[in-house]
Order: sequence, then C-alpha cells, then structure tokens
Amino acid sequence: MAFARRTLTALLTIAAGLGLGVATASPASAAESGSWHAYGNTNPITSSSADWQCAGSKALAANVVAQVCAIRSAGGGAVQGAVIVRNNRAALYSVDAAMDLYTTSGSPLGIWACASSGVGANSWSVCFGRSVAWSGRVNSVGAANGVNLGVSPPV
Repeated sequence: MAFARRTLTALLTIAAGLGLGVATASPASAAESGSWHAYGNTNPITSSSADWQCAGSKALAANVVAQVCAIRSAGGGAVQGAVIVRNNRAALYSVDAAMDLYTTSGSPLGIWACASSGVGANSWSVCFGRSVAWSGRVNSVGAANGVNLGVSPPV
C-alpha cells in the first residue's frame, strides 16, 4: 500500500506539472491494483489488434527501458493504461509500475499500480490497468521504479 500511495502522489505531481486536471483527483484516493503480463520475446504492441499510443522509452537501468501507453480496444469502446518494460539484460530485473488514465479534457478515469515483479531476461512485460468502457480520447501518465515516463499521446 505504501508503494501505491507514493506512486499516486508521484502521478498527481507529474500530472499537475503537465497541466492535466488533477483538481478532480484526490491524494486520499487509492490506486487500484494493476496486473503484470509477461510477453517473453513477443512485442506486446505489434502483437496486438488494439491501438497503442505510447510515450518514448525511458531508461530504468542499463539495458532496461519502459514506456507508458494509452490503449484503445480493437472495437473502440474500451480504453486502458499500461506501462511496458523491456529487459535486455541476461538476468531477471525487478520493476514496480503505475499509470493513470485521463480524458483529454482532464477527467480522471482511474489510477493503477503494479507491485514489484521480475521481468525475465531478454523479454517484455506489461503492467495493465483495468479496461474502462469509454469511447472518448484518453491519455496516460506513468512511472516505473520511480522514473517519470511522461504522458502518452491520446488514443
């Protein structure tokens, strides 16, 4: 829970710095649990039929990068936030991650945090937030291991 609180505070600070509508989000609100999914050596973006809009990759450590994404389902009626981690090391790398999902007008749709998990050697893992029924445009702000991943383009 301490990680969720720190992450929530960090995301609210990042969102405020980016001019997003944090006035509607309360620091007392708790992040929901996100879920990690391992992809092995399969790129989660190119292997999906969904529309992924991602910020540029940021280094978490030597040979480990992450990026925050906003995702729209193939049918268009659902969205979710995600943090993608690529571990190019020859050993397991531990990562915690969090992201939010905002409408482009600044209304929050949710905040999710994934507890620390090992990302396999030379593989991809994704921390997903819950899928939200929403047809309007959204973007996501994220962090991993305390590194600000910025804001995704809208999807």
